[in-house]
Amino acid sequence: GLRIFNSIEHYQLNITRAAFTSGESPYPYVATFGSHLFLSTNGDDVVKALNHGVAAATIVHNAAQQNHTEELRIAFDGDAVIFSDEAERVYRSQGLDAFAHSEKASARQPLEGGPFKPFLAALHHLQTRFPPDQCPIRTALVTARAAPAHERVIRTLREWNIRIDQALFLGGMNKGPFLKAFGADIFFDDQKGHCDNAAGIVTAAHVPHGVTNEQPRTGDSPATSLSGEDRT
Repeated sequence: GLRIFNSIEHYQLNITRAAFTSGESPYPYVATFGSHLFLSTNGDDVVKALNHGVAAATIVHNAAQQNHTEELRIAFDGDAVIFSDEAERVYRSQGLDAFAHSEKASARQPLEGGPFKPFLAALHHLQTRFPPDQCPIRTALVTARAAPAHERVIRTLREWNIRIDQALFLGGMNKGPFLKAFGADIFFDDQKGHCDNAAGIVTAAHVPHGVTNEQPRTGDSPATSLSGEDRT
């Protein structure tokens, strides 16, 4: 612990609090510290944190280049990250046409919040302390949704009174080039494949939540993932 604090002082970081747990999982202290996000390379700890209502993700080892700007740019997937996985469950069980029909019919019904809604809300609260053109935090929704599934997402964010700076509805296109264009410092997605694809461009963090990450029961077929048709 002393070495860590000495390093913090050496690099002149504004960090004054810490928890050293002798190798035990630190996630129980996240809420106690008033934190809104738990990041780790330990997947088991991340799952435990998520199960206790904390926004958490597993950092994917990557070769992403650091952005040399004074802004912090954070990109989020939508379903099962910011939002619940209710729409993704329709897609997985009934297919793309049923998904599109369901989302169009439910366009005015807000989605339930996902595990990262409180973190996004906390970022929005910080953003409101700055003039819009001077805020050092920028957020983006990067989702494989496309019209007509866009409307429910937009209306949900309005209902929550949460601002997001950019929204990219990609219709199944590769997210990597768009994350690079946005200049993301970190990207959160519930699909491990999307994280792996983005890891060479941006620091990617896997959110092991929702139907995509459920283990199939004995005799069940694993959930399919069509690279050009994923909705989340």
